[in-house]
Amino acid sequence: MAELDDETIAYAHRMFDLARSGGTEELAGNVIAGLPADLTNDKGDTLLILAAYHNHVDTVAALLEQGADPNRVNDRGQSALSAAVFRQNPETVKTLLAAGADPNGGTPSAVATAEYFKLPEMAELLRGE
Repeated sequence: MAELDDETIAYAHRMFDLARSGGTEELAGNVIAGLPADLTNDKGDTLLILAAYHNHVDTVAALLEQGADPNRVNDRGQSALSAAVFRQNPETVKTLLAAGADPNGGTPSAVATAEYFKLPEMAELLRGE
């Protein structure tokens, strides 16, 4: 595999920062221009996982519209949906479920996360209640 130059690494870091901070317009523009929607960092976190964890529902929706995989997991087996459940982000959870995110996917799954952390509101969302 080819080594990445400093400029490319800095660009990637900026894209992950946009996912964390909710820089939807700039991030979506870069994805439209060719940035992989499922770009991962050194921990396997995707742009979608980071946006979901930090509760940027508009960014989550934009990434999903551009083809981000709602069921992709990071190196620890965590999905965007389990991150949104952990952070108790109902709108993000609903957006991911509408895009086909699997409540039982990943380790721990979103369902297991809701059960473990005793999050009944999140469990209801996952069950479609």
